[in-house]
Amino acid sequence: MRACRKCHRLTEGDVCPICAGPTSQYWSGYLAILDPDRSEIAKKMNIRVPGEYALKVR
Repeated sequence: MRACRKCHRLTEGDVCPICAGPTSQYWSGYLAILDPDRSEIAKKMNIRVPGEYALKVR
């Protein structure tokens, strides 16, 4: 599993399917966003699409 360096989305590929940014295998903290409109954490992280995200990406 890899995380996007721009939007922190978790994915299997080398390129993020959401923002087309590069991914990294070095990440920590797992976050699942189900409803980004009602989530305070999603608002602080600028997440607009439901899915799985990393809290920290190196």
